[in-house]
Amino acid sequence: MKLMWFHLMPYTELPDDFNKKHPSVWVDIHSSLFDPRRAHHMYNDFMDELEYAAEVGFDAVCVNEHHSNGYGLMPSPNLIASSLARRTTDTALCVMGNSLALYNPPTRVAEEFAMIDCISGGRLIAGFPVGSPMDTCYAYGQNPSSLRERYYEAHDLVKKAWTEKETFAFSGRYNQQRYVNIWPRPIQNDPHPPIWIPGGGSIETWRWCAEMDYVYCYLSYYGYKAGLTTMQGFWNEMSKLGKDRNPYRAGFLQFVGVAESRQQALDLYTEPAEYFYGRCLHVDPRFALPPGYTTEATQRAGIEGMMTKAANLANPSTKAALKATNMKDIVDGGYVLIGSPDEVVEQIRHVGTSLNVGHLMLLLQYGNMSKDVTKYNTRLFAEKVMPKVKDLFGEWEDKWWPKPMARGQRAAVPAFAPQLAAE
Repeated sequence: MKLMWFHLMPYTELPDDFNKKHPSVWVDIHSSLFDPRRAHHMYNDFMDELEYAAEVGFDAVCVNEHHSNGYGLMPSPNLIASSLARRTTDTALCVMGNSLALYNPPTRVAEEFAMIDCISGGRLIAGFPVGSPMDTCYAYGQNPSSLRERYYEAHDLVKKAWTEKETFAFSGRYNQQRYVNIWPRPIQNDPHPPIWIPGGGSIETWRWCAEMDYVYCYLSYYGYKAGLTTMQGFWNEMSKLGKDRNPYRAGFLQFVGVAESRQQALDLYTEPAEYFYGRCLHVDPRFALPPGYTTEATQRAGIEGMMTKAANLANPSTKAALKATNMKDIVDGGYVLIGSPDEVVEQIRHVGTSLNVGHLMLLLQYGNMSKDVTKYNTRLFAEKVMPKVKDLFGEWEDKWWPKPMARGQRAAVPAFAPQLAAE
């Protein structure tokens, strides 16, 4: 099993009464809540945490793209990944998003991803999300009914830009370019960097991943219990399409809080978990599901996306059913795996085998968790949990993992000397 350290970079100082006084953490969150000087420290702490995760041996570090929100301060994950490419060695760099339909032209994605792959020596995992409606339809003004079509066209352009050896013209419905000839080009050119598709459970996305031979990643914040139905649906669809059950075809996101004892874990992680589910997922329902965003087939299957669930928390009729309001309900629902190292090992092994997922993306920082607690959670997981779960799925080949240059052929990681104090 591949263990991957995921960071959302949430704003950690939303007020206690945020979900009572403000309608949404996304789209129209008020600018007065953002303090750039405090964000300076947040960003640098977040970068330290990502680098630390690489240092202690996680297989990959993951970043993603969101806009106009206090839930994830990464409008450009490529900026973060480019820095990580310089400060890490063997760790894969999973950019779990560029939202392709938002780039004009999409060749910008092809170029920037190629830069990251070159700087890192071929360690890029390229994530191509359709994007949440809050980001794509409201923050960036895309028509929800044409979003998926625009996304597929952008994907085709990026992929061709990576693989076509000659300069070519591209004439699509949304993109027309007379000369496509990207420089730089990715190191991983046989035929291109691995492509992973994050999604919320769209049947069309499952089928497309199977057709293109891409990894499907279910990025749910509601844990393995809620994710079981979606992942069973994915594997049933793979069976219908004649695909094998190689667990590395899939990825899954899971929150974890590990400590020396279960009680200590509850003491450490209750506040950040309740902060995340109470404030970071406080989404106004009017932004969660614009008409045309969800396809007919997915609606017929009754699959509810992650952010639709988050928005439903604001609805009293569904809030009781979802119950993500206090730590007991969060833990009982499986949203966050809590416990001693041995308890977390048992839970992680259950998650991997029950969902048949070979790429497990872990949120070990969430909500307003401090840097010290985040590093403690990360270190304890790396030292006492990771060695006892890595053997899962060893009989399968991971054909969707980066193929970097040989270590001896790569540039050395630069040594950054501390700056002298100003006089």
